[in-house]
Amino acid sequence: MHVQDSRWASAAAIAPAGGAMGSAMGASAGRGESSRTTPLRVDAQRNLEHVLRAAREVFGELGYGAPMEDVARRARVGVGTVYRRFPSKDVLVRRIAEEETSRLTDQARAALGQEDEPWSALSRFLRTSVASGAGRLLPPQVLRVGVADEGASDEARVPQQRVQPGTGELRLVSEPAPAVAADPVDDAGAAALLDVVGQLVERARAAGELRPDVSVSDVLLVIATAAPSLPDAAQQAAASARLLDILLEGLRSRPQG
Repeated sequence: MHVQDSRWASAAAIAPAGGAMGSAMGASAGRGESSRTTPLRVDAQRNLEHVLRAAREVFGELGYGAPMEDVARRARVGVGTVYRRFPSKDVLVRRIAEEETSRLTDQARAALGQEDEPWSALSRFLRTSVASGAGRLLPPQVLRVGVADEGASDEARVPQQRVQPGTGELRLVSEPAPAVAADPVDDAGAAALLDVVGQLVERARAAGELRPDVSVSDVLLVIATAAPSLPDAAQQAAASARLLDILLEGLRSRPQG
């Protein structure tokens, strides 16, 4: 009898210990599930950053026509991962174009607000924008310059924006550029960029420091042209600086006589 009581006592002593161990294991398992869940969220955010960085590089080098597979390869993720975050290439292009348009707008506003001299403000904006490489990612509707029809004004035009002859007034127009299926960036973002760059152009022109025939489209083309994509970073920086110096000289007005 004493032996049996002893066995029951031993079993009773073991049971709570086992329950405690089970609870501890359950808690540990719960922590394990939690610890596995958090890294997944971190990984997802990291993958998104990799994809966006890769998209900027690939589109900057090859243009917005580059395939999504190239973006995935550069980001070192599967193409399915790219499509989970961006259901179509148009969505990814829009994201990159909007970010670059916003960045250029901020750079233009900074130059406008921090430089008193009109030419210094315009040249600062151009140098900052070219150095950032944003020109390679400007939306097509902002960069594309229409070819003037025969008998029409030879003034260069940017889709979504026209300069009224003799007034310098910038106006947004609703018709899309030919051969462009859809705008890659929202009208509000493009309008903000054109407006602030237009202010830089008008100030420099009014001060007599900018050639009177230079338009907003010319300034944006300078940003795109002076940002070549070269394999060597040092060569790219040197080439951009040299080319921009030449283009700035071409923009500046010369005394008559």
